[in-house]
Amino acid sequence: MSDIVNGLGRTTAYGAVGLVLLVLGIVLVDVLTPGKLPRQIWEERNRNAALMLSSALLGIGGIVFTSIWTTYEDFGKGLLSTAAFGLLGLVLMAVAFLVLDLVTPGKLGAIVVDPEPHPAVWVTASCNLAVAAIVAASIA
Repeated sequence: MSDIVNGLGRTTAYGAVGLVLLVLGIVLVDVLTPGKLPRQIWEERNRNAALMLSSALLGIGGIVFTSIWTTYEDFGKGLLSTAAFGLLGLVLMAVAFLVLDLVTPGKLGAIVVDPEPHPAVWVTASCNLAVAAIVAASIA
């Protein structure tokens, strides 16, 4: 019985770290794009913004999953490494977004919130997932 209680406690702690990282991902995408992201997605039904946010959330989820899956035996060290790799993933996704914005025409943030579907958003979403995959693969 104590194994179940211990497992529930660890799951709660990892879940809390994962949720915090997901919220930070939402905030990051909101900061990188003009306007209010929740309004863009839920009120204006902007598919570009939804794709951008979805890719960031899937990327962070993948990093957190991999970090937990390969976690250290020491619970505290595992929790800290999950938070650290998740934060690193967020930072690298933001840097990749800014670099992509520099090397492509137009303002990527404005394209993301444009109501018309735009192929550049798919490229940006793919970049998010690629960065997350690289971070996840580096966790060992």
